[in-house]
Amino acid sequence: MSRYDSNPFEEEEVNPFSDPAVRKGSGQSNYGGGGFYTTNPGIVPPAMSRLSPLPPEPYDRGATIDIPLDSAKDLKAKEKELQTKEAELKKREQELKRKEDAIARSGIVIEEKNWPPYFPIIHHDITNEIPIHLQKMQYVAFTTLLGLVLCLTWNIVAVTIAWIKGEGPTIWFLSIIYFISGVPGGYVLWYRPLYRAMRTDSALKFGWFFMFYLLHIGFCIFAAVAPPVIFKGKSLAGILPAIDLWGKNALVGIFYFIGFGFFCLESLLSVWVIQQVYMYFRGSGKAAEIKREAATRTMMAAL
Repeated sequence: MSRYDSNPFEEEEVNPFSDPAVRKGSGQSNYGGGGFYTTNPGIVPPAMSRLSPLPPEPYDRGATIDIPLDSAKDLKAKEKELQTKEAELKKREQELKRKEDAIARSGIVIEEKNWPPYFPIIHHDITNEIPIHLQKMQYVAFTTLLGLVLCLTWNIVAVTIAWIKGEGPTIWFLSIIYFISGVPGGYVLWYRPLYRAMRTDSALKFGWFFMFYLLHIGFCIFAAVAPPVIFKGKSLAGILPAIDLWGKNALVGIFYFIGFGFFCLESLLSVWVIQQVYMYFRGSGKAAEIKREAATRTMMAAL
């Protein structure tokens, strides 16, 4: 044993080429390539696998794509058809315009039924067709038409009760006749002429209104009194039959008194309407105009 021993911490020198296996693979690297690192010098990781690209599709520069297009003949046919339709529409438009102009020249107004909204039976548009300074008067006149409907409807109710209490069926049939003739007659004979007179400012329409509205006021006053002229007057709910029936049956008398009140209100409103319309008629010079028209017609008839 020597004086100085070898250093125990000294690393042993190992010749890597002394191992036959290492010498055999000395031409290869101990580390794998690519992005992976391996600590085993004997195993080399395979390279990263990749998808093989698809073979390119053949391209032919001279090839054509079939897109369905109309032939020139079809296009011309469609163009001709469109021109024919356009000419027909223009012809219809000209014909419609010619008719509208003829109607306008003749003074005929096409009235579309719009009232009542749930079941239109008449044309009525005061807001858009009547001048604003005459609208109040027209609305009150329309109220008198509705008032006439209410009066005659209530008259049927009162007379029906009187019939049930033993007054006979004749007065009931008369009340139905009053309603059937009075409501349409009131609209056709005096309300529609007033409406058109307000809209067109026609003196002749005003004259027609005055004549039949006076008859309307006379009927309302007659019905409110109901004198015993026709079947003892009980076919109308007026004051005289109400007093007569009050002693026999109080219920019937009450219904007749209510009818009397309705006819009185209708008479008062109607008098106010004819007064206002007459004031406007005189103030606008329509009275002189209607006199001139009457004189002209008389002269023409004489000639």
